[in-house]
Amino acid sequence: MTPVPSIEHLRADLINILDRQQLTAFFQPIAAMNEARAYGHEGLIRGPSNSFLHSPINLFRTAEETGLLPELDFACRRAIIRAFVTENLPGKLFLNINPVCLTLPNYRPGATLELLQEAGLPPQRVVIELTETQPIANYDLLREAVRHYREMGFRIALDDLGEGFSSLRLWSEIRPDFVKIDKYFIQGLPGDAQKRQFVRSIQHIAVNTGTRVIAEGIESAQELDVVRSIGIGLGQGYFLGRPQKKPELNTSYICTPAATPQRTGTVIASSLLVHVPTVSPKDSNLHVCELFATHGDLNALPVVQHGRAIGLLKRHQFIEHFARPYSRELHGQRPCTMLMDPAPLQVEHNLSLQELSLLVSSGEHRYLADGFILVDQGMYLGMGTGRDLMRAITELQITAARYANPLSGLPGNVPIQNHIQQLLDKGQDFVAVYADLDHFKPYNDLYGYAKGDDILQMTGQILKKAVEPGTDFVGHIGGDDFVLLLRSEEWRERCEAILAEFASSILPHLQEDHIKDGGYHALNRSGERVWHALPALSLGAVEIRSSALSSHHEVASQASAAKTMAKRQQGCSLFIERRSHTGHPLSGSTGYLPVDTPGTEYTALQAH
Repeated sequence: MTPVPSIEHLRADLINILDRQQLTAFFQPIAAMNEARAYGHEGLIRGPSNSFLHSPINLFRTAEETGLLPELDFACRRAIIRAFVTENLPGKLFLNINPVCLTLPNYRPGATLELLQEAGLPPQRVVIELTETQPIANYDLLREAVRHYREMGFRIALDDLGEGFSSLRLWSEIRPDFVKIDKYFIQGLPGDAQKRQFVRSIQHIAVNTGTRVIAEGIESAQELDVVRSIGIGLGQGYFLGRPQKKPELNTSYICTPAATPQRTGTVIASSLLVHVPTVSPKDSNLHVCELFATHGDLNALPVVQHGRAIGLLKRHQFIEHFARPYSRELHGQRPCTMLMDPAPLQVEHNLSLQELSLLVSSGEHRYLADGFILVDQGMYLGMGTGRDLMRAITELQITAARYANPLSGLPGNVPIQNHIQQLLDKGQDFVAVYADLDHFKPYNDLYGYAKGDDILQMTGQILKKAVEPGTDFVGHIGGDDFVLLLRSEEWRERCEAILAEFASSILPHLQEDHIKDGGYHALNRSGERVWHALPALSLGAVEIRSSALSSHHEVASQASAAKTMAKRQQGCSLFIERRSHTGHPLSGSTGYLPVDTPGTEYTALQAH
């Protein structure tokens, strides 16, 4: 291991790097995900490649320890601005500045503007991104510095929300135009309900304060899907684009129509959109009274300024207020803002109804009565009512009950067929796995239907737990038949893990003497006492090339044939049928072949 240089040596190296301007700028795209374009780029910095100070962590830590943070901060800005202009990158430049530097006595707010003027970049294209690495000592000085930046045309972003020393207070103090949610809360988001609740809460606060949220650390399509379903329109992460000198935005996924909530079958908030009259902050209370009188079915009026909703006026409050003696004479000509609710519920139009219902049910009761405001990236679109939301949620629940298996809760035949057809229509290759319980009927007859239902529910839970949320699909055809549609790369390992877990999980559902004997005697359908093996799980898998097939019926036929082959073996087993691009078996693919041979594969697991 290379020893860490002394602090004196590091200080000398840093001074040399600053004097020779040896910093290199990298840029990572920030995607406007609903538009499949780069909204902007965050400027990042690296030291010389052959130096201990190449890493930004080492670079900035050394600057803090040696008292050179302001000098490094300015040098980074200079290098990033020059490179951004040289590369002619689109969108806004997100420029990191340590907020501690803004509060130092020798800090010059005009220095950044001079760099921009020298490079020919207008400040309106620059977002000052405050990255908190130390506690803020003087919020008054920070607010003053931020005010100067805004007056010059800059916009302000708060980085790593949820990680810093006082990020929520910083949000309240400086009222940024953007907040970036720390990647900790984004990574693993699809499978973590607490993280989703945190991100939903941040988006809710942001919409109601006129702030735009940027989700950092997006590293998978599943994380991107969840971020977008919550209503966040800006994202950043390796899945969208890595830091490079000449960055490229990955639009192959976010520009796909199927990636939008409406195309995936998710009903979104815009389906509840109702266009209602609006008023401005300058409109009088008398004007509002006239509107309520004209529109008898109107429960609330949005107050809109510069395209953004700043409040909500409620019919029952107005009627009650102006029913009082002399209220019309005293308050009729005053601005309507005196009686508005300044914090109504505002939600992004592409928020799913499920997410919206959680916001409404976990919030104040008035949201159901007064309704909510629908926005697009914070810009006013229209209203939605609690009544329409409840009706839509009820319809979704009825539909879900109709389309889901009542025992396991997994999707039934219709959604299974629809999902297969969607994969085929989108040209996505996948693996279809038919899962079937062997010797289930004798067990059901001997142990009873309640015990049989327990095994079916257990199997459904094993299958559901084994797949990748957002990528794979599990359905319950009926009885003891299940289907998996797998797009995750390690699908075979998942199948083998399913068999192993089933083999161990079935044991508590069996009598000890039956486990010891490996089976039991029971009556068959003819009333004869015959020997039956213990329940086992068979998986028949087929690799589907979407270019070769056009119907879910063809997929079902091939998966069913693979399941039949798997059931020929004793115990829990996996049979894999590999198909060519024409959909026909590969040459020489009949029978059970070694694992590394193209064609069919067979894996047996002795369950008992």
